[in-house]
Amino acid sequence: MSPKGNFVVHPKRMLIRVENGKGGKDRYTLLSTNILKDLRLYYTQWNPKEYLFEGQNGGKYSGKSVLNIVKRAAQRAKIRKNVVPHMLRHSFATHLLEDGVSLRQIQILLGHSSSVTTEIYTHVANTSMKSIKNPLDWL
Repeated sequence: MSPKGNFVVHPKRMLIRVENGKGGKDRYTLLSTNILKDLRLYYTQWNPKEYLFEGQNGGKYSGKSVLNIVKRAAQRAKIRKNVVPHMLRHSFATHLLEDGVSLRQIQILLGHSSSVTTEIYTHVANTSMKSIKNPLDWL
Protein backbone atom coordinates (compact mmCIF):
# COMPACT_ATOMS: atom_id res chain seq x y z
CA MET A 1 0.00 0.00 0.00
CA SER A 2 1.20 3.47 -0.75
CA PRO A 3 2.02 6.00 1.95
CA LYS A 4 -0.90 8.06 3.20
CA GLY A 5 -0.43 10.84 5.70
CA ASN A 6 1.40 9.62 8.75
CA PHE A 7 1.39 5.89 7.94
CA VAL A 8 3.22 3.66 5.52
CA VAL A 9 1.94 0.09 5.49
CA HIS A 10 4.50 -2.65 4.79
CA PRO A 11 2.39 -5.79 4.27
CA LYS A 12 5.33 -8.07 3.40
CA ARG A 13 7.10 -7.12 6.63
CA MET A 14 3.82 -6.92 8.60
CA LEU A 15 4.77 -3.50 9.92
CA ILE A 16 3.32 -0.01 9.85
CA ARG A 17 5.68 2.95 9.78
CA VAL A 18 4.19 5.75 11.85
CA GLU A 19 5.63 9.06 10.70
CA ASN A 20 5.59 12.14 12.89
CA GLY A 21 3.74 10.27 15.64
CA LYS A 22 3.58 11.01 19.35
CA GLY A 23 6.39 13.38 20.24
CA GLY A 24 7.03 14.04 16.53
CA LYS A 25 8.86 10.71 16.27
CA ASP A 26 8.91 8.13 13.48
CA ARG A 27 8.71 4.47 14.40
CA TYR A 28 7.50 1.07 13.28
CA THR A 29 4.68 -0.82 14.91
CA LEU A 30 3.14 -4.23 14.35
CA LEU A 31 0.55 -4.94 11.67
CA SER A 32 -2.01 -7.61 12.48
CA THR A 33 -2.88 -10.10 9.71
CA ASN A 34 -6.55 -9.65 10.67
CA ILE A 35 -6.29 -5.88 10.32
CA LEU A 36 -4.40 -6.11 7.01
CA LYS A 37 -7.35 -7.83 5.36
CA ASP A 38 -9.78 -5.17 6.63
CA LEU A 39 -7.34 -2.40 5.76
CA ARG A 40 -7.16 -3.59 2.15
CA LEU A 41 -10.97 -3.63 1.88
CA TYR A 42 -11.20 -0.17 3.44
CA TYR A 43 -8.50 1.23 1.15
CA THR A 44 -10.18 -0.17 -1.97
CA GLN A 45 -13.63 1.08 -0.96
CA TRP A 46 -12.73 4.58 0.23
CA ASN A 47 -9.52 5.33 -1.73
CA PRO A 48 -8.21 7.92 0.75
CA LYS A 49 -6.40 10.86 -0.83
CA GLU A 50 -4.04 12.31 1.76
CA TYR A 51 -4.44 10.40 5.04
CA LEU A 52 -5.10 6.71 5.52
CA PHE A 53 -8.16 7.58 7.64
CA GLU A 54 -9.79 10.82 6.57
CA GLY A 55 -12.59 12.86 8.10
CA GLN A 56 -15.93 13.41 6.36
CA ASN A 57 -14.59 16.34 4.36
CA GLY A 58 -11.14 14.85 3.75
CA GLY A 59 -8.11 15.81 5.77
CA LYS A 60 -7.06 14.30 9.06
CA TYR A 61 -9.34 13.55 11.95
CA SER A 62 -9.34 16.04 14.78
CA GLY A 63 -8.36 14.88 18.25
CA LYS A 64 -11.98 15.36 19.32
CA SER A 65 -13.23 13.10 16.50
CA VAL A 66 -10.78 10.36 17.49
CA LEU A 67 -11.89 10.69 21.11
CA ASN A 68 -15.55 10.36 20.07
CA ILE A 69 -14.81 7.24 17.98
CA VAL A 70 -13.00 5.58 20.89
CA LYS A 71 -15.76 6.52 23.36
CA ARG A 72 -18.49 5.13 21.06
CA ALA A 73 -16.53 1.88 20.62
CA ALA A 74 -16.19 1.59 24.41
CA GLN A 75 -19.94 2.11 24.83
CA ARG A 76 -20.70 -0.60 22.25
CA ALA A 77 -18.32 -2.91 24.11
CA LYS A 78 -20.18 -2.06 27.35
CA ILE A 79 -17.05 -0.65 28.97
CA ARG A 80 -18.18 1.57 31.80
CA LYS A 81 -14.80 3.14 32.51
CA ASN A 82 -13.94 6.53 30.98
CA VAL A 83 -11.89 5.56 27.91
CA VAL A 84 -9.46 7.80 26.01
CA PRO A 85 -7.35 7.03 22.91
CA HIS A 86 -4.06 6.89 24.84
CA MET A 87 -5.42 3.87 26.71
CA LEU A 88 -5.13 1.87 23.47
CA ARG A 89 -1.40 2.58 23.34
CA HIS A 90 -1.03 1.76 27.03
CA SER A 91 -3.02 -1.49 26.68
CA PHE A 92 -0.96 -2.51 23.65
CA ALA A 93 2.27 -2.08 25.60
CA THR A 94 0.95 -3.80 28.71
CA HIS A 95 -0.31 -6.84 26.77
CA LEU A 96 3.02 -7.15 24.97
CA LEU A 97 4.86 -7.04 28.29
CA GLU A 98 2.54 -9.62 29.83
CA ASP A 99 3.11 -11.86 26.79
CA GLY A 100 6.85 -11.82 27.43
CA VAL A 101 7.99 -9.22 24.90
CA SER A 102 11.15 -7.52 26.13
CA LEU A 103 11.01 -4.01 27.51
CA ARG A 104 13.55 -2.94 24.87
CA GLN A 105 11.34 -4.17 22.02
CA ILE A 106 8.32 -2.41 23.51
CA GLN A 107 10.41 0.75 23.87
CA ILE A 108 11.19 0.63 20.14
CA LEU A 109 7.56 -0.03 19.16
CA LEU A 110 6.33 2.89 21.26
CA GLY A 111 9.12 5.19 20.11
CA HIS A 112 10.33 6.00 23.61
CA SER A 113 13.76 7.61 23.78
CA SER A 114 14.31 6.40 27.32
CA SER A 115 13.68 2.97 28.78
CA VAL A 116 12.56 4.75 31.96
CA THR A 117 9.41 5.91 30.13
CA THR A 118 8.68 2.34 29.01
CA GLU A 119 9.22 0.98 32.53
CA ILE A 120 5.94 2.63 33.57
CA TYR A 121 4.25 -0.38 31.98
CA THR A 122 6.04 -2.84 34.26
CA HIS A 123 4.02 -1.50 37.20
CA VAL A 124 0.76 -2.42 35.46
CA ALA A 125 2.07 -5.85 34.49
CA ASN A 126 3.38 -6.50 38.01
CA THR A 127 0.03 -5.47 39.48
CA SER A 128 -1.79 -7.96 37.25
CA MET A 129 0.69 -10.67 38.30
CA LYS A 130 -0.71 -10.48 41.83
CA SER A 131 -3.99 -11.98 40.59
CA ILE A 132 -2.26 -15.12 39.31
CA LYS A 133 -2.65 -18.07 41.64
CA ASN A 134 0.51 -20.04 42.26
CA PRO A 135 -0.12 -23.74 41.46
CA LEU A 136 1.93 -24.68 44.52
CA ASP A 137 -0.73 -23.06 46.70
CA TRP A 138 -3.16 -25.78 45.62
CA LEU A 139 -1.08 -28.49 47.29
